[in-house]
Amino acid sequence: MAGIRERRREQRGWYFYDWANSVFSTSVLTVFLGPYLTEVTKAAADADGYVHPLGVPVRAGSFFPYAVSASVLLSVLVMPLAAAFADRTGRKKPLLGTAAYLGAGATTGMFFLDGDRYLLGGVLLVVANVSFAVSIVLYHAFLPQIAPPEERDAVSSRGWAFGYGSGALVLVANLGLFLGHDALGVTESTAVRICLASAGLWWAVFTVVPLLRLRERPAAHIPDGTGRAAFGQGFRQLAGTLRQLRRYPLTLLFLLAYLLYNDGIQTVITQASVFGSEGLGLDQTTLIGAILLVQILAVVGALLLGRLAARYGAKRTILGSLVAWTATVGAGYFLPRENPFWFYALAVGIGLVLGGTQALSRSLFSHLVPAGKEAEYFALYEISDRGTSWLGPLVFGLAYQLTGDYRNAILSLVIFFAVGFALLLRVPVQRAAAAVGNVAPERI
Repeated sequence: MAGIRERRREQRGWYFYDWANSVFSTSVLTVFLGPYLTEVTKAAADADGYVHPLGVPVRAGSFFPYAVSASVLLSVLVMPLAAAFADRTGRKKPLLGTAAYLGAGATTGMFFLDGDRYLLGGVLLVVANVSFAVSIVLYHAFLPQIAPPEERDAVSSRGWAFGYGSGALVLVANLGLFLGHDALGVTESTAVRICLASAGLWWAVFTVVPLLRLRERPAAHIPDGTGRAAFGQGFRQLAGTLRQLRRYPLTLLFLLAYLLYNDGIQTVITQASVFGSEGLGLDQTTLIGAILLVQILAVVGALLLGRLAARYGAKRTILGSLVAWTATVGAGYFLPRENPFWFYALAVGIGLVLGGTQALSRSLFSHLVPAGKEAEYFALYEISDRGTSWLGPLVFGLAYQLTGDYRNAILSLVIFFAVGFALLLRVPVQRAAAAVGNVAPERI
């Protein structure tokens, strides 16, 4: 009985990292930073509408998605090293804390992003997003350790629900500040910068809870001497993990499917506000309202899809959600300009499937990971998640750069969901779990 109470206490602590970091995804990446950094970049642009970071001509409207792509490409290099170190030393918590507070610090520093300082915005975005990705790898790696197989869908879904609840709560405060900035005696730019910085402070404060409650487990591998030696062997261990992954082709197939459909999801999350403001001519109030609606419905959707997974299995539930994603994103191409109603309707469709798709994908993958390799395999998972969501923003940015039309950019994302669906359909989950030595729940 004491063991169950301790497990529940640790699970509740784990939920709070979703509560802490989701504000970065919501208030920073999804709502405020894209449109604001785009405006800052336009202020620095030449007469033709281009800026020239490192001498490369970039259309001002493409700078933000390109910066997102740069941050996640760098994440590809950093995440596996951190994960290998965590598995070799068993020191997930110190690394989680370091990454979280580095990201929170960079986010808080966005308060100083004003005028034409687009390069400062790009640098802070890269630091914050790389740190965020590393911390998420380590956070995910705790899931198989704090929840037995039959609890993971529910625990993962509750974590996502906590995160989206946090995002909704902070967005309400952000919306009050943004709409009331004149009454408060601050400019719109200052209000946005306060919202960005407050996300970093929120992230920092609530990270304390999981750091206090999560327990370290013994390392799966005995480190060779010091932590420095463990870091030095990170790339070799990553190469060994990739070689081992070839022995588990069904796990690899799931990762390929997830890479594709989640690239689509992450690009929708990071580019939705830019699409709404630049492509549909909607004001910031409408965009914040729509994102707030997504956050609220994502809480409901995560819990609802968790219940559906208990009845029909996680794989079937995810496949159904991908059909909904394809239809919703495809409908975005046809939205009329300057009409908030249809943008809100799009937000409803996204919100109902967003949290559940992500939560169930995380718990499903946890069954396909060999014991003792959680951080390394979740690094590969995160590379297929926010970590290598460089392809979607790159395609989105290129589609806009080549056509000058955000409708074409949003439509280009449909292919990610369609191909991801086709690959996931081919994964026999029970057989994939057995191949790595795990016993999956009867209904998965």
